[in-house]
Amino acid sequence: MEIIQIVGLSLFATVLVLIIKEQKPMFAFLIVAFTGITIFLFLIGKISTVIQVLEDLATKASIDMIFLKTILKIIGIAYIAEFGAQIVRDAGQESIASKIELSGKVLIMVMAIPIVSVIIETVVKLLPA
Repeated sequence: MEIIQIVGLSLFATVLVLIIKEQKPMFAFLIVAFTGITIFLFLIGKISTVIQVLEDLATKASIDMIFLKTILKIIGIAYIAEFGAQIVRDAGQESIASKIELSGKVLIMVMAIPIVSVIIETVVKLLPA
């Protein structure tokens, strides 16, 4: 029932932010950022469990680990970019948040190049000559 803890912390932080925001907006933002980071750190254990299960499945399926690691890095980039953009948006900086999202998309595209090339090579091999 970890979700109850996460929602409880989030509700507490929200009430605190609403109380403090008018007097000390900087402290309110720090509470928001701290809450987000705390939730993220709370979930790291769950994420590592999922990664371990995926690695075990990839090993059993004889999938090259480089592909799995690349996909996990891509997922990580997506989550981190989204998290960063949301925090920056909370601070009222929409244009910077958009740049974070664009950077994440470009980095994902760069990371996907090896996988895309393997897929293209496989398709070309399957085509009749």
